[in-house]
Amino acid sequence: MTDGVRLPSGLKVALVHDWLTGMRGGEKCLEVMAEIFPQADLYTLLHVPGSVSPVLENRRVVTSFVQKLPSAETHYRWALPLFPRAIEGFDFSGYDLVLSSSHCVAKGAVTAPETLSVCYCYTPMRYVWDRFDDYFGSKPFPVRQLIAAQARRLRAWDRRTAPRVDHWLPISTIVKQRLKDFYGETDDRMTIVFPPVDVDRFASAHTLPAPEGLASRSFDLVVSALVPYKKIDLAIRAARLAGRTLVVVGKGPELARLQAMARETEGDGEILFVGPVSDDLLPAYYAHCRCFVFPGLEDFGITPLEASAAGRPTVAYGVGGVEDTVVDGLNGCLFAVQSAEALAAALDDPRLDGDWDHAAMLTHTRRFGRDRFRRELETEIARAWARKRGEAT
Repeated sequence: MTDGVRLPSGLKVALVHDWLTGMRGGEKCLEVMAEIFPQADLYTLLHVPGSVSPVLENRRVVTSFVQKLPSAETHYRWALPLFPRAIEGFDFSGYDLVLSSSHCVAKGAVTAPETLSVCYCYTPMRYVWDRFDDYFGSKPFPVRQLIAAQARRLRAWDRRTAPRVDHWLPISTIVKQRLKDFYGETDDRMTIVFPPVDVDRFASAHTLPAPEGLASRSFDLVVSALVPYKKIDLAIRAARLAGRTLVVVGKGPELARLQAMARETEGDGEILFVGPVSDDLLPAYYAHCRCFVFPGLEDFGITPLEASAAGRPTVAYGVGGVEDTVVDGLNGCLFAVQSAEALAAALDDPRLDGDWDHAAMLTHTRRFGRDRFRRELETEIARAWARKRGEAT
């Protein structure tokens, strides 16, 4: 660690994560936390056995009453109004450090005054703050009104419980700003720590053969959960307008709607839905695409950096997490208006068919590597511990 700051040994540590239902970006961050604290207990609202890596599966996992709700594994988000009560139902007495990994309610863990509470924050609860319309805007009016009432209650709880956290580790500049806007947090209580990117996994992807059926085709790529706020509908409409072949990797509740849109949208482009792709095959998709398409406003966005590690540029909406990760001309092309027309124009950028400096892209991407994440995370937790002990003294 830097500055000689170090956590004492023998601390009793609890890790808190909203839910364990798959290995996405947040779970990869949690995996590093679990490696730093190999004896830590893991608390979560819901755990789908076998859905996460062995590092997380092979430890003591404590779940809430959400685990026992009917159809919880597939419909747990409908229990959102109950989540505050679930997270507050955990007993963290006796722990020296509670490290929450939170995009929903994990940061609301109730700890003793002497316990250090650090939150690695992916974003404040997006469902009830800045992304309410993305999630619920298409609901029938009466249903939307009921959800809005619950959202107001959840926002009040979210704001009221923010002081339970001693120190925040937001994942990006935009998330740090949301903590200021929504909770009134101050700079001295926050330190940005970028999430980890497995650079080496993608750096040699250009040596892999092209995915089956794509060897002789020029294609653009989306890798994403198919949920509303990802704005994959913009990528589909833009590809159709620009006459591009777009390969969509991923699954989610938006799949049927997006497939129907792809059939019905006018244009010459072709949309290929390939579903989820294994970790072994994914690097080849990045390496052989013309460009990676990133149309949403994201909290951070690891996938553009995975594309950069593979030597391929990203076409991205230039607001949000990409402001920290994508540099126009170095590892991508940015567009300023979040519309299908603006994205279609960006897909026609002649730079995309030129040569990109893979070495420079790799140098840029290594700033976000896994070892860096672990080092910074350990350092910031140790600093927070020192401040907490100093305040107590």
